[in-house]
Amino acid sequence: MKTDTILLDHGGGGKMSHRLVTELLLPIFDNPILSQLHDGAVVDINGQRLAFSTDTFVVDPIFFPGGSIGDLAVNGTVNDLAMCGAVPQYLSVGLILEEGFSIGDLKRIANDIGAAAQKAGVMVVTGDTKVVPKGAVDKIFINTSGVGRVPEDVDISSHKARPGDQIILSGSIADHGMTILTQREGMKFDSAIRSDTTALNRMVANMLAACKDIHVLRDPTRGGVGTALNEIADKSGIGIRIYEEKIPLKDETAGICELLGFDPLYVANEGKLIAFVPPQDAENVLAAMREDDCGQDACIIGETVSDNPGRVIMQTRIGGARIVDMLTGEQLPRIC
Repeated sequence: MKTDTILLDHGGGGKMSHRLVTELLLPIFDNPILSQLHDGAVVDINGQRLAFSTDTFVVDPIFFPGGSIGDLAVNGTVNDLAMCGAVPQYLSVGLILEEGFSIGDLKRIANDIGAAAQKAGVMVVTGDTKVVPKGAVDKIFINTSGVGRVPEDVDISSHKARPGDQIILSGSIADHGMTILTQREGMKFDSAIRSDTTALNRMVANMLAACKDIHVLRDPTRGGVGTALNEIADKSGIGIRIYEEKIPLKDETAGICELLGFDPLYVANEGKLIAFVPPQDAENVLAAMREDDCGQDACIIGETVSDNPGRVIMQTRIGGARIVDMLTGEQLPRIC
């Protein structure tokens, strides 16, 4: 570590986050399960494989177009389990509340948690509540942990990408991050944008029904698509080639990114996934995704290659090529 104190950059999902985990935390807790550094841990208990994941949500503002900290917390953990190929089943919810927080807002958030859990088909079965003095936390923080069952014939991990895999993105990028930023800063635009937060587990189940041999699934949250692809390239030891013209991006989101100087490849998403699929199965998986409301705009954005292992190269619209590196620094703190 090159600093003696924690910086906002350490929570951005990019290079600093990666170093914090791999250089400080992983050596202390290292074990074969944790070292996979996947969205969740897959553990074998008496012959039954279970996925387990935990996440903490500190988003500001706590209510935003398309969602709230409540449904974001449920969807985020459900999606982390789904990225392991698991069928999410049970959640815990831990609430850290600031003294003076509105009971009305808490009830609204609890209702959002309940509605999101019901929509995703999971149950909140345990939890905890703590209240801290005013100023010790900003309104409300939520921790959710989840457990799900991994089907017997499913084996998904970030190190399983293979040369020739087709890379499928489930829809438009950067909507969540730009929604949070514009709401936080009170920016007004003619075109309203909304967070894409949603649970992806039902779409993933349909994808696995179309192809049991999906190699990698990842939801590109903090650090966006660019960082997620770099992590997969590094873990799998392959090169990745993507095409700028194929990456779905809404006009209004693209306009805000351009105005504010953000690269949409690095902006957080909360309702999208990336899939690495054998070429012979790509069209079947793509068709299954497009049948779901969450994947109607799904498309193939690139492929894995043997050249340039560990690197992501993007072919630009004007015919050039650029290296897509892992995010450096913290673009948008408290995005989830």
